[in-house]
Amino acid sequence: MAADVQTGVVDTAWGQIPHSTHATAGIGSFTRSRVERIISLAAGLGSVLVGLQSFLTALGSTDERPGWHLALMVSVFGSLAVMILACIIGRGVRIAAGAFAMIYVLALAAWPIATAGIAPASLDEPWIWLPLNLATLAAVLAFPLPLQIVWTALTPLLFGIVRLIQVGFAQEYWLVVGLDVSFTLILGGVILTLGWLFRSMAVNVDETRARAVASYAQAAAADAAEQERVAVAALMHDSVLAALIAAERATTPRERTLAATMAREALTRLANTEQDDHEGTDEPWDAATLAAEIGEAARDLGVEVDVQRDIDPASPPIPGRVARALTLAATQAVANAVQHAGGAGLDVAVASHEGRVRVEVRDAGEGFDPDAVPDDRLGIRASIVARVAAVGGQTDLRTGPQGTVVRLSWQEAAA
Repeated sequence: MAADVQTGVVDTAWGQIPHSTHATAGIGSFTRSRVERIISLAAGLGSVLVGLQSFLTALGSTDERPGWHLALMVSVFGSLAVMILACIIGRGVRIAAGAFAMIYVLALAAWPIATAGIAPASLDEPWIWLPLNLATLAAVLAFPLPLQIVWTALTPLLFGIVRLIQVGFAQEYWLVVGLDVSFTLILGGVILTLGWLFRSMAVNVDETRARAVASYAQAAAADAAEQERVAVAALMHDSVLAALIAAERATTPRERTLAATMAREALTRLANTEQDDHEGTDEPWDAATLAAEIGEAARDLGVEVDVQRDIDPASPPIPGRVARALTLAATQAVANAVQHAGGAGLDVAVASHEGRVRVEVRDAGEGFDPDAVPDDRLGIRASIVARVAAVGGQTDLRTGPQGTVVRLSWQEAAA
């Protein structure tokens, strides 16, 4: 009983593992995205407190000349408010934070001009110093790591320079300004380090998760392949063996015809074993539809192929059974080219003239030895050769160091 429960849990877990590249595309950024959201939200809430203190201090400032006070407050606190809003709602954080970091530095650089000719009222720091580390925080939110380091180091130094210019490099201010610069450098370094640490941990977690999911997906694919081999073995035993026995025992023309029909159906079923949908209806296709279906199937495999067409408009339609077999066989050839040749030099061509249809799939891989393919690998034998043979077509496979060419052809029977 416990073994059954454990098996059910494992099967449920397998069923929830995404097995395609499209489904796993976002796995590699799962934790990083959430850490970024947490950082931006914490930055927004922290900026509210520091920004409010700075704003209230700036309201009573008399350091700036007339006209400069309002301009500096609007530019600094207006951009800060936009950054805080972006952090809270989680949209446009990088843009808003980058804008505030730039605007603050510009306001800081303009401080000596805004305060020219006005003596400071005391040794206390001006209001422009209070949001200095918010600019460092904004750089952590908006910029890559090298620029974050530059911003963290140079912004406090810029404040020290403009503050000394404001006070005329008076000796009594040197110690105070030095302490202010040191404090902001230390706090900015802490902010920078925490941001880097949390992001690095998130990236490591995402990479580990992605590797685990990829490993599970490979195991699931191997399990599916094993189940496919079991299904094919059962099919060989039931259908193909029955057809061979019927052929051996056939003594009359009617029995021989029946045995041939059984063999054809067995080959078709064998060729379609790994497909979700089988032969389908026999509604005729035209060659253009055949080319379009092959191109669409290739896109489903994750590759863009411009299917070359050499189609005679007067060419008769292709039976649906034949067209579907050619499409599935060509799709398998494309899948083999992608898997074993990396899709190098992949090229597909469809030609139709006077009742003869030819599909050609080329790649520029290193080729392979057909005789060295294990017997349990059915990609070529069943999915291509047997599938095309089941509808009366032929397969020509040529491979070598220059690449592989798979030619599928079908000729309409003479009336």
